[in-house]
Amino acid sequence: MPRKTRTYLPGIPAHVIQRGNNRMPCFFADRDYQLYKEFLKVALERYGGQVHAYCLMTNHVHLLVTPEHHDSISRIMQHVGRQYVQFINRHYQRSGTLWEGRHRSSLIDSERYLLACYRYIETNPVKANMVARAADYPWSSARFHTTGAADALITPHASYVALGDALAERLRAYTQLLDTALTVNESEHIQNSVQKNLPTGGQEFTVKIETQLGRRLRPGRPGRPALARSKSG
Repeated sequence: MPRKTRTYLPGIPAHVIQRGNNRMPCFFADRDYQLYKEFLKVALERYGGQVHAYCLMTNHVHLLVTPEHHDSISRIMQHVGRQYVQFINRHYQRSGTLWEGRHRSSLIDSERYLLACYRYIETNPVKANMVARAADYPWSSARFHTTGAADALITPHASYVALGDALAERLRAYTQLLDTALTVNESEHIQNSVQKNLPTGGQEFTVKIETQLGRRLRPGRPGRPALARSKSG
């Protein structure tokens, strides 16, 4: 089966997930998380991209990235993956693959789902019962968004900035938002979209993206494809 073409557009945020091979760990110590962030920072500057939210879990990575170019995200993920795997294999005296094939991704409708995607990403450690509150987890953007803690990896998205004119106002507003659970529909839509490499948004957004890319992204109707007509008609 041929690989699906990546669906990135400059200026449109994308939710990206990279999983460890067979869902095995890809981070083993604090230094590993820090080095991943450093590799990512270099790649963002080199290939053009902004990270708005992220979460580095034990066996997978969530990123919310706005690319500057059509190929920015693909090149960023290739660079980080290559550099990080080389480090892990050398440091832990291992060999072979670390990641589960290609990353998955979903273009995000900023007007409807951008901040919902922030929350989906940053509450992963809470849902995994690793911490009580998202800001308690050291390897995500939650601390930046709720306390103002320094994080060189983050470029705030306009949707986050719009939460308040002053920093304190934004921190307070987002903290309240983060403490409010996503609806089941929101969570399932974000999860299903990124797993299937489909846009996260309503039909109008999806049609807009399809028009810009010049191809269909919505899933086809279930069932077997119709048989081609014979030449004899």
